[in-house]
Amino acid sequence: MARRLSYSARYTHPAEKLYQAQSIKQYWDDMMAGFQMISPHCEVASFSSDETGVRVVLKQHIGRDQLPPLAQTVMMKDMVITREETLGPFDPDNTKGTYNASIPAGPGSLNGWQELFPTDEGCTIRRTSEAKVFVPFVNGKLEQMILINLVDLFRAEAEYAKDWIDKNL
Repeated sequence: MARRLSYSARYTHPAEKLYQAQSIKQYWDDMMAGFQMISPHCEVASFSSDETGVRVVLKQHIGRDQLPPLAQTVMMKDMVITREETLGPFDPDNTKGTYNASIPAGPGSLNGWQELFPTDEGCTIRRTSEAKVFVPFVNGKLEQMILINLVDLFRAEAEYAKDWIDKNL
């Protein structure tokens, strides 16, 4: 059974400004450069931004020795995470998108839905993630661990976005 979790990041910037940042390749390149403190092999594998929306594919290599012990029981080699994010064309009321992450020979899947919408104080991105692990006996623990780590990642990315917008837009 898959586990689901929702997370909302609130910003003081307007939705247009956050969308504009995510529509710039340099935003993602700078984010990957920051991830290199944790994992030296991070990159923007592909990026597009046009009238149909934004699509970015990120790759991050994580050494097996950096994984939590529980994850090491199912991952016998280094982990390469490919993450794809999309946002549709900007809609001032509610811009929708998706994200997913895959790991070659990984024991599960991660999918999610996101929406960017205005608030009285700025805007919010709400992300709903669904993790599914196909390993009997440890699947629930691994799914929960994935979702907890994902929330930590989303928090860090929200702080990054605030700083990047302040410095660049």
